[in-house]
Amino acid sequence: MQHTRAIKTVVLLSGVLLAAPLLAQAVYRVVDEQGRVTFTDNPASGGDEVEVAPLPNVSSSRTAAPKASAETPKRSAPGRPFMPYDRFMIEKPRDNARLSRSTTAVELLVSPRLRDDHQVRLRVNGEISQSALHSEAFWLANLPAGTHRLQAELLDSQGRVRHQTPPVHLTIEP
Repeated sequence: MQHTRAIKTVVLLSGVLLAAPLLAQAVYRVVDEQGRVTFTDNPASGGDEVEVAPLPNVSSSRTAAPKASAETPKRSAPGRPFMPYDRFMIEKPRDNARLSRSTTAVELLVSPRLRDDHQVRLRVNGEISQSALHSEAFWLANLPAGTHRLQAELLDSQGRVRHQTPPVHLTIEP
């Protein structure tokens, strides 16, 4: 139950963060009596206004996967056994990177390509930062100054963690 609520909060926050710059609306951060944080566009909620910076685009240098043809079986066929990946690591930023800005792209190297029924989630300092997505790139925004530990987790079609990347440390300079 707590995990489902956390996922809903992350999805809601992601939607608010992505939509806010497009709609030019204010976003408010509200903390309830139990310490749970929610975000809203309702100023009557009693929350503090949050400045939301627009996220830059992520461009991948990888070539797109070919489209499936009638002869090619769909990769996400039910019951397909889990097959390990040869490479699963954070490619950017590099370990021990020092950044002067608090927003950065996180790019993964996954080989062979990420299966359709697998997802990746990102942890920052051991906490889930980005909910599971079928993506090899994430954005981290508003990281506080200091050293942070990044690690990505590969989830199978059942949501089980099957791989973890080696940790990558980065420092945001004040």
